Amino acid sequence: MKGFDRFFALNRQRTVKARVFLCEWVNMTRNDSINSASLPLISVLATGGTIAGQSTRQGSSANYRSGVVSGDDLLAAVPGLSAAVRLRAHQVANIGSEDMTSDVWLDLVRTASQELDDPEVSGVIVLHGTDTMEETAVFLDCLLPHGKPVVMTGAMRPADAVSADGPANILAAVQTAVCPAASGRGVLVVFNNDIHAARRVRKTDSMALNAFSSWGGPEGRVVDGDPVFFRPATAREGLPVFTVAGLDALPRVEIIYGHAGQERGLVDAALAAGAWGLVHAGVGMGNVHGDVRPALAEAVAGGVAVVCATRVVDGPVPLTEKIRRDGFIAAGFLSPAKARVLLQVALTRGDWQKGGMQALFDRYSLA
Repeated sequence: MKGFDRFFALNRQRTVKARVFLCEWVNMTRNDSINSASLPLISVLATGGTIAGQSTRQGSSANYRSGVVSGDDLLAAVPGLSAAVRLRAHQVANIGSEDMTSDVWLDLVRTASQELDDPEVSGVIVLHGTDTMEETAVFLDCLLPHGKPVVMTGAMRPADAVSADGPANILAAVQTAVCPAASGRGVLVVFNNDIHAARRVRKTDSMALNAFSSWGGPEGRVVDGDPVFFRPATAREGLPVFTVAGLDALPRVEIIYGHAGQERGLVDAALAAGAWGLVHAGVGMGNVHGDVRPALAEAVAGGVAVVCATRVVDGPVPLTEKIRRDGFIAAGFLSPAKARVLLQVALTRGDWQKGGMQALFDRYSLA
């Protein structure tokens, strides 16, 4: 316990400045002489989602239209926020995240990169729908430098709902983005005051406000305005540097869902449609139906990357002898959706057959 106590005390020392700064904005608003240029500058990239939604039926949190409210209006709905930080909003898109595309991803990562390159910017916040938030989080995590904080958040209730959760999530995201201890952790997802790492977070409830959880638990929690981290930042050495420079599209990768009575038809269809890679969401430890395994092995022989993941919520897919023998890649702790994103990014280098793809998945899964 002594070691944990020392880490907890050090963490609180690193975050106390951010907490004091944000929790005293009432006094700031009363001081007309305050120099706003001295406040941290946070760049907010809005993409739509439920957080920007409006109800289509009064009193309902399930019937709404996503991507209606602008990022500027969402920020204005958080009391006192503009008195504590400088905010620079960019409307990258305004869609439901079920409609997320690689085009929006590429626009988003380029905009985020430009903002992070600005020496005035202390951190970046991405407002996003919850449906594919974990996928966008991994995409950004693979491509953005792990220096300044990058924080994603959203909402489970539309902006005009009774007790909308968007403003509180935005506030917690800002409190995390200005916290020194949030630096060097890669992309974070802040939701319902929990702080999650991109590579571990997963949406696990379709309607509850605490919709996200992480294997191994969250990275930390925002406690009364104070981001407290439960573990030190993980070293990112050994991970390759990817770039989208010159790209106007991402390689096509499809997910094949394993089930009882599965046949090879969907594998053949995906290959015919031009897939560069396949992720098989298998049963158990990534197990593949005997009628489907030959189709996947043929895909590998034809130069297509195949990753074995699992449809099971928790637990890894280890590199078994069977997976190794067929030339497949074990997803480790990555969900099928995240494995697809990592494979898409990795295939942009075009050299996966030269070796190292399994090492990449092993390293990223546990980073």
